[in-house]
Amino acid sequence: MDKKDFQHIHLIAVGGSIMHNMALALHDKGLKVTGSDDEIFEPAKSRLAAAGLLPEQEGWFPKKLDSKPDAVILGMHARPDNPELQRAQELNIPIYSFPEFIYEQSKDKQRIVIGGSHGKTTITSIILHVLQHLGRKFDYAVGAQLEGFDRMVMLTDDAPVIIIEGDEYLSDPIKRVPKFHLYHHHIGVISGINWDHINVFPDPKMYRDQFRLFAEMTPKAGTLIYDQDDEQVQLVSVPRNPADIAYIGYSVHEHSIKNGKTILHTKKDGDVEIQLFGEHNLRNISAAKEVCKKIGVKAHDFYEALRTFKGAAKRLEKLGENGNTSLFRDFAHAPSKVKATTEAVKKQFPQRQLVAVLELHTFSSLNKSFIPQYAGALDLADEPIVYFSPKTIEHKRMEMLTEEELKAAFKNPHLQVFTDSEALQQHLTSRSWQNSSLLLMSSGTYNNMNLEALKQAVL
Repeated sequence: MDKKDFQHIHLIAVGGSIMHNMALALHDKGLKVTGSDDEIFEPAKSRLAAAGLLPEQEGWFPKKLDSKPDAVILGMHARPDNPELQRAQELNIPIYSFPEFIYEQSKDKQRIVIGGSHGKTTITSIILHVLQHLGRKFDYAVGAQLEGFDRMVMLTDDAPVIIIEGDEYLSDPIKRVPKFHLYHHHIGVISGINWDHINVFPDPKMYRDQFRLFAEMTPKAGTLIYDQDDEQVQLVSVPRNPADIAYIGYSVHEHSIKNGKTILHTKKDGDVEIQLFGEHNLRNISAAKEVCKKIGVKAHDFYEALRTFKGAAKRLEKLGENGNTSLFRDFAHAPSKVKATTEAVKKQFPQRQLVAVLELHTFSSLNKSFIPQYAGALDLADEPIVYFSPKTIEHKRMEMLTEEELKAAFKNPHLQVFTDSEALQQHLTSRSWQNSSLLLMSSGTYNNMNLEALKQAVL
């Protein structure tokens, strides 16, 4: 079936952050969109409702498939025994995972896929910001809400290129293949490799192999752009057939830091002051620049656009500042990212006390055998704090952690451990914030801690 023939699409698990954006993107294209989910939270709920796409009631209703939609898109959090999925299989309706459907919709476009354990969202969002600044036509799929974009997915018929954040996590509950293997990139990026998702990839080699396979999928006349300083990346992106494929390594962009501001040094454009900071972001900028160069963006235009780029939400996002205090939050949860983010804030404001608060929230980060990977990750913080919710551990049916185990794993005797978010908030609001930075790192919410009240107290 040609992609133009789709008229009605049904999404199973439509409430997911990327899935509800897919529903909105298809609705924007003029397709009939239906969907189901057993729970839908904000902001997905309001956004689906505004487009008239919110299911009448939560739950799974196999009867919805009896109208025989042209295709079903299966979200990752649906189970393999989902009743709607079983009905779709009985009716022989084509079933796609999210990445398979993105590929289906972009077969006639140049596909750029940004992979790596960290930096994906920032690299993708820099590229989108630059292309938008230049008024270029492009489609995209990205895993975070970006400033200046009201959707996380855009699919049109006329854009010549699509920029995709290529997650290495599994595509769907049936095929269980990494998402970024299913986009079939022309230009691929590997930003760095650090073992993660241990519930799916139980050892580091198995995890690294997913990136090796991605690198090997680069087609003839394709391009692989990679972090040339990352030892794990070097193991998977060694040029196999350099005559057929362009291999482009990148490093940290030349720069200096003056009064808490990062200045890029460029050959032709002189010094360019930017709003991002941290070594990992200076690598992300280099990666984005190489991608933009491949699709015809001049260096001058790239830097001009970069001046106004504020960063992706929850990626070293500045929640507020005054003369001597800054408050940042970051999505960091993997050990390498926690270390890089902590280091970035300390180097940017070396004269300030750094309070770094990490929430252990993911399956990997709460796993006793994985936690030693965090050794030294918070060493540059003057006050290192780890928070976790015992309820999360119970919910994930994992073994409870103790303060002693965490101090030993982080190799940090100064580590403070909190298991009650109200006690943590009280601790943070009661200290003096004169000449200090606060960095909050989590893929969770600190058990719904009131960030607005914390911000008022700190600033």
